[in-house]
Amino acid sequence: MHIMEGFLPTPWLLLWFAISIPVLAYGIYKLDRLVSKKREILPLLAVAGAFVFVLSSLKLPSVNGSCSHPTGTGMAAIIFGPAISAVLGTIVLLFQALFLAHGGLTTLGANVFSMGIAGPVVAYLIYKAGMKAKLNFFLVVFLAATLGDWTTYVVTSLELALAFSGSTAEFLILFEKFATVFAVTQVPIAIMEGAVTALLFKYVINVKSDILVELKVVEAAVVNKIKGVSL
Repeated sequence: MHIMEGFLPTPWLLLWFAISIPVLAYGIYKLDRLVSKKREILPLLAVAGAFVFVLSSLKLPSVNGSCSHPTGTGMAAIIFGPAISAVLGTIVLLFQALFLAHGGLTTLGANVFSMGIAGPVVAYLIYKAGMKAKLNFFLVVFLAATLGDWTTYVVTSLELALAFSGSTAEFLILFEKFATVFAVTQVPIAIMEGAVTALLFKYVINVKSDILVELKVVEAAVVNKIKGVSL
């Protein structure tokens, strides 16, 4: 989903920067407040950032000007919320654009919006809804990560179709084409990402469940049920 350097025309690349920058600024504010109050979350924050970087660096060719890969942002969205996920996503995308020729600087706003904002927002909302409905924790994590990943690619298809269409009819045709090509690789990739994210949360629950409870990511009762602890 990394749209390459110079691929978007100026009006559209500016629009995505205009949308992404305020979200990023809010995320930096929230991250600064969280770290200043809870220094103990730094290792978990580093793990979430590394997860985003490693997964989003595993790219497969998809359509001209873009690629297909896991995003890893579902985990960060579940633990820290979509605003802080946007910060982590931006750092990763900037590093990849500068040192890995993955994505670009002029298209950074569009890439941040799709991978760092849209996907995490959907993942976060699905997770909250699933936990409120008292569904199985790992199933909810799987669904949040998987659907958050798919959302990233739907939004990327939207960005590309908007940039290169001249009418509503042409937009719909291009959107269908981009989304269809992405789906070939992204449907199975997202399912695998969901499974890996659920497995990673199983590990986090075992070693750092106290932080997840403190951050109100999961209730203590759910942690105890997962660990088989009876009160």
